[in-house]
Amino acid sequence: MTDSRVVIVTGGGTSIGAATARQLRSAGHRVVVSGRRPEPLHRVAEETGALAHPSDAADPDAVAELVVFTTRTYGRLDGLVLNAGTGRPGAVGDIGPEDWAAVMDTNLTGPFLLLRAALPHLLEARGSVVAVASVAALRNGVGNAAYATSKAALLQLCRSLAVDYGARGLRANSVCPSWVRTEMADWRMGRFARDAGLGDGPDAVDAAYDEATRLTPAARPGRPEEVAEAISWLLSPAASYVNGASLTVDGGVTALDPGTAAFRFHLEPRD
Repeated sequence: MTDSRVVIVTGGGTSIGAATARQLRSAGHRVVVSGRRPEPLHRVAEETGALAHPSDAADPDAVAELVVFTTRTYGRLDGLVLNAGTGRPGAVGDIGPEDWAAVMDTNLTGPFLLLRAALPHLLEARGSVVAVASVAALRNGVGNAAYATSKAALLQLCRSLAVDYGARGLRANSVCPSWVRTEMADWRMGRFARDAGLGDGPDAVDAAYDEATRLTPAARPGRPEEVAEAISWLLSPAASYVNGASLTVDGGVTALDPGTAAFRFHLEPRD
């Protein structure tokens, strides 16, 4: 990769995607932000100097046009950030086939389609891919069958890229965040707050985040910018020997044995 890379960021209008676009633009890279909703994309573009290209990640024609737009504009494509995602709650016996398909289309088939369209350009550039997965790919939660399954499969999609194309210079890695203050997480926390009797509105959402992260080592949700820093590093030459990896950006939550959380050990300092 050159010092000034060309990167597509899907789901680039809000939260982790928008923070990643800001981080990459501040480092001097050329960025195309994509997503279904034009308004947030154009706000990010106006703020950062990125280019906005609204498209549906699960539409093969739209995905192909996104790659054509990027390569015609900049003459190359060095990186992808596969950040577009959605979720539908429900256990296996509760979630319907339509909701299951909607999650898989956005979280798994969409990245596959974009990778297929972008692969010749990425191989030519000896480029890099970073998928935004989730700790749900590694540890499951209640009523999360479709989302967790899609994110676990996304890890294997990236590993397949690393194994099949690593010798040709392509790197593909994933980040696995836990609770991060994003638009989708705020919606989930709002629902949790109402179900738990914490109330409604911004204060209730804050209380829900506090409750959800109370036993985790960091004892707080992450910020989109913290995930964006990890994504930027994985895209960069500084991570040149990192391939097929899954980097947890989770405040230590996957390091915790939940069976010991209630003990809240207090270790005495040694002399």
